[in-house]
Amino acid sequence: MKKYITLFVIALVYTNTSAQVILGDQTKASTNTTAVLLDFEKDAARGLLLPTVSVLPTTVEDGTILLDAVSGTAARVKVRKNGAWFDLSTTNGDATTTRPTAADKTDTKAVIGAETSSADGVLVLESTTKAMVLPTVTNTDLIINPSPGMMVYVKDASKDKHLLALFNGSSWAYWAAQ
Repeated sequence: MKKYITLFVIALVYTNTSAQVILGDQTKASTNTTAVLLDFEKDAARGLLLPTVSVLPTTVEDGTILLDAVSGTAARVKVRKNGAWFDLSTTNGDATTTRPTAADKTDTKAVIGAETSSADGVLVLESTTKAMVLPTVTNTDLIINPSPGMMVYVKDASKDKHLLALFNGSSWAYWAAQ
């Protein structure tokens, strides 16, 4: 009996320490869950909203992605790469009327995958072995009234299309793997 209790406790601890976070329905979008830290509901016509900034930060980690709304009618989705901002938008967007604004809270962040992180950000995924799976759609037209700063992964098997899609408030920008 003691042996079974020990095995149960070990299984319980293992289950809690290796679990992933799934947002939305508990039907996972990914099938290889051992490498996933953050996952989203399967086949939902929703996306992930990027943080919107009114002042472009200068001291952030590479890999930071945000909606630059310094000029609200010329909003751009940007990513930090090699210490500089790289523009991912193909046209100017409008982040002035379709998305509520909020005061920046620079002292708050959520960390997934570790107890703490030295990286700054709204949501910090801290893992050397796991990644985030973006919300997946078959077509961005399925998302009714997308918000500026929305990001999704387009996986349309019928057209053999696999794209990163970013909405800047006016149009979608699509990025394919090279």
